[in-house]
Amino acid sequence: MQNVFATLVALAAVAQDRLREEKGATAVEYGLMVGLIAAVIVGLVATLGGQLAEMFQTVIGALNAA
Repeated sequence: MQNVFATLVALAAVAQDRLREEKGATAVEYGLMVGLIAAVIVGLVATLGGQLAEMFQTVIGALNAA
């Protein structure tokens, strides 16, 4: 039981130490997330762009006919 407690204390000390050291890493992580989101958006627009253009043309045609 004493070994488990010592392990938990050591893990808590390591976690506290890492939290102090990684303050600048969050900016890098946010940058990576923004880049990934942008890549997904570009991929979706490239894939669905033709279908969206056709849909808008259909709507414009229906509005002009009305």
